[in-house]
Amino acid sequence: MWALLVLIGAASVSAHLQDLSFDAQKVFRVIPQNDEQVEILNFLASIMEVDFWQPDSVTLVRPKMQVDFRIEAEKSFDVEDLLKESGMEYQVLIDNLQAALDAQFDSNAHAASHSYEKYNNWDTIAAWTADIAAKNPDLVSRSVIGETYERRPMYLLKIGKSGPNKKAIFMDCGFHAREWISPAFCQWFVKEAVETYGKDTVMTTLLDKMDFYVLPVLNIDGYIYTWTNDRMWRKTRSKNANSICIGTDLNRNFDAGWCTAGASQSPCAATYCGSAPESEKETKALADFIREHLSTIKAYLTIHSYSQLLLFPYSYTYKLPPDYQELKSIARAASKELASLHNTKYTYGPGAATIYPAAGGSDDWAYDQGIKYAFTFELRDTGRHGFLLPESQIKPTCEETLLAVKYIANYVLEHLY
Repeated sequence: MWALLVLIGAASVSAHLQDLSFDAQKVFRVIPQNDEQVEILNFLASIMEVDFWQPDSVTLVRPKMQVDFRIEAEKSFDVEDLLKESGMEYQVLIDNLQAALDAQFDSNAHAASHSYEKYNNWDTIAAWTADIAAKNPDLVSRSVIGETYERRPMYLLKIGKSGPNKKAIFMDCGFHAREWISPAFCQWFVKEAVETYGKDTVMTTLLDKMDFYVLPVLNIDGYIYTWTNDRMWRKTRSKNANSICIGTDLNRNFDAGWCTAGASQSPCAATYCGSAPESEKETKALADFIREHLSTIKAYLTIHSYSQLLLFPYSYTYKLPPDYQELKSIARAASKELASLHNTKYTYGPGAATIYPAAGGSDDWAYDQGIKYAFTFELRDTGRHGFLLPESQIKPTCEETLLAVKYIANYVLEHLY
C-alpha cells in the first residue's frame, strides 16, 4: 500500500501547474473506522493536494467521522485503489466535478440581471444593494463598513422602520467564497423583508421594532475569484508574507481562541488563521462595526454551507457557554420550524461537540463580546452536491431558512436583554 502512496505523491507536483479544469475530478466520501485509516488520510493529504470539504482540514478527521474530499482527476483512480486496499468504506459523491459545476446553473428563471433564484456575481449583487435601497427608502439603507484587500467597498444593508432606541440583529453571508448558497440567502432575506412588510404580521412586527444589518457578502474578493478563476476557492485573496500561498480563512481570523484547535498556522492551508487576529481587512471591518454597535446588536447570525447544521458557541473549546440551555432550546425550535416546510433535517448543538473544534470563528467572538444569541447556519445539503448546490434548490433552501431566522429573530425580540 505504501508503495502505491509514494507513486501517487510523485505525480502530484506537476499537475498543480496545469490549467484549472475540474473535468473528471471526483469528490469522495469515506468513513475511517480506526486510527490506522485516519492515518492513511493524513498521509494522502501530505503527499498530494486534497481539498477537504467536510471537515475543513485533515487534522480534524477522527474515526467514524464522515469525510468528504476532492481529488484531482489524474489521482482519482489511484486514490480509489488505495481506499479499496485499505478496506475503508467509501462512496463517490461526485463523479465529475465539472459536470456538477455546470449543473448548478439549472434554474429556469430568465434573468438578464439580478435574480433571487439564480446565483448572482458580485457586480450584480453590488448593483442590487443600491437598487433595493433606492426603491425602498423607508425600509432599507445602504452603507459601506470598510473595504476588502483588493480595495472593494463592503456594502451593508440596514433594514427596518426608523424609530428610537431600536435593537438590532446582525447577519452576514459569504464568509467562504465557494459557499454560493450563503449570499443567495442574504439576498432572499432582504427581498422577503421588503415584500412582506405590512402583509406578514411577524415580519412587520420585527421590522417595526428591530433593525437587521445584512452583509450580503463578506469575502467579496474570494467570491469574485470563484466566478473568474477557481470555483472551489475558500479564503480571502490577501498576500501572505514569506509565502507564495494566498489568502486567510476569515472564519479562523477572529479573536476567539485564535489559531488553536481546528485552525492552521500554514498560509497554504484552507484553514489558515492569518498572521494575527483580525489581520484581514474584512474581519476587522466586520468586528469594528459590531464593536461600535454592541449596545444595540442583540443577535448575530452567520450563514455558511454545507451540512444542514444550526450551531452555537463554542467551537474553540468543548466548554459549554453559560447560556447553553437557552441556546439549545432556541436551536431545537428553529430547526423544527425549518423542517416544517420541506422536511429538511438539521442537526443542532455547540460547534465543537456537534461537528469539530474550530478556533477563531465569528459566532464565538460575537458571543464573547456579549451578544448572547449567536448562531451559525450550515445550509443545504449534506454532501450530494456539497458546495455546488443547484440553483433549483435556492428557493426551497431560502424559504425554509427564512422560517428559522424569523423564529430566532422573534425570540430575540421577546427576550431582549
